[in-house]
Parts: sequence; C-alpha cells; structure tokens
Amino acid sequence: MNRTARLYALVEELRAAAPRPLTVAALATRFEISTRTVQRDLQALMRTGVPVRTTPGRGGGWSIAPEMTLPPIHFTTDEASALTAALATADASTPYAGAARSAAQKVAASMTGPASTAARTLAARIVTLPTRTDSEVRTAMEQALSHNLALRLSYTDAAGHESDRVVEPAGLLTAEGRWYLIAWCRTRRAGRGFRLDRITAATPTDERAQPHNLADLLLGSTAAAAAVRPAALAPLTPARPRH
Repeated sequence: MNRTARLYALVEELRAAAPRPLTVAALATRFEISTRTVQRDLQALMRTGVPVRTTPGRGGGWSIAPEMTLPPIHFTTDEASALTAALATADASTPYAGAARSAAQKVAASMTGPASTAARTLAARIVTLPTRTDSEVRTAMEQALSHNLALRLSYTDAAGHESDRVVEPAGLLTAEGRWYLIAWCRTRRAGRGFRLDRITAATPTDERAQPHNLADLLLGSTAAAAAVRPAALAPLTPARPRH
C-alpha cells in the first residue's frame, strides 16, 4: 500500500472506531508498519486539516471527529475530472482559494485507479492566470462572510473615486472572470456590488451583519447592472403568488 492510499485508509480506520480512540501501536499492527511511520502519517493528516486529534494518558490515543468529515464518496471518472477541473481554476485571487487547494489535495489523495489518473491528467492541463486581489482583503472578506460580520472597506470605483464604508456582506457573484462582493452598504443604504480587485483594504468588524436577501441585492446592485443582464438573474427571484 502506497502512502497516499494508507493516509486515506488511516482516516477510514479512525472514522470506523469513532468516538473511541485508537493507539499508535494498534494502528501500526493494523497496517503492518512501524509506530514511527504511523506517527508521521497522523501528523501529515493534521497538517492538511483532517480533524484528527490525540488524547494523552491511559485510555487515550488518536481519534477523529466524524461530524467534521465526509463519509467515503466514490466518484466516477467524469465526476472526478469535473471536480478537479473546478478546483484547479481557483487561483490565489479566488475567494476561498486556500480551502479549494486543500480540498483538491484531499480529493486526489482519496482516489485511486482510472478516476485518479484522469483527474490528475486533466489538472495538469488547466492553467489559471491570477487577477489582482490582495490576499489580506480576500481573507477579511471570507471571515466576514463565514461569521456574518459587517466589513469595513476602502473601495476605488470605475471612475477612480475612493471611498471608505461599512457593508454587510450577503454573498459573492462571479461574472466574466471577475468576482464581486454583494453587500448592503450602510453609507448608501442600498445593495451594492464591489469588485474584489478594486477593494484596496478590508477589515472585519465585531458587529453582526443583518440578514439580506441576496437575490434582491443582486438585482439592485451596481455589479448586477454592469456585469449580468437582468434576465440572467431572474431564476434567483422567487415567483410571486398570483391573486
């Protein structure tokens, strides 16, 4: 068994035993490898974000939180290729690019056979040229979206006018190779779209953002008017009952 397959098997062994921990010695016996190799493999899993943990002392060992991981998924060759292609397009300027890269590594590590070969071959044939988006801006935006926080940002519009404002993020829009943050702008008291490569600074606040309907903000935002025809956004708007 090669190392990639063994790492995947280790995760499944811990998942099957959860929440009961397994000792390094037991895992070494199970996979017929040394305890030192087991330790290295478990540390490698931790570095890639797999939620494995160790409990010291008598009765302790290594375990995994099953609610934090997905069960085994068996992809067809076409499904594996499609997923790999989607993840491979996440360049450094794409929102959640770091998570996409680690997800791609985990998907690749979990696959074997023709699906794995096809996915790796396709990934090597995809090249993405990054756009200009500051990594600190992207990280701040991700935090605000994930934790539902208001975001303080500095923005330069198409005419070169700079402004500082506090917005309440509702979601993201991608159109024609560009990414937009769709948010409720407290300054304008309206929905607005902010091109990510025009946000020059961003900092999450400790204020909770109010919930906003993404479809409504999209239909009224600058980004929607500039990048997407209203007809393209129609499926996002729920049908109104007839009277």
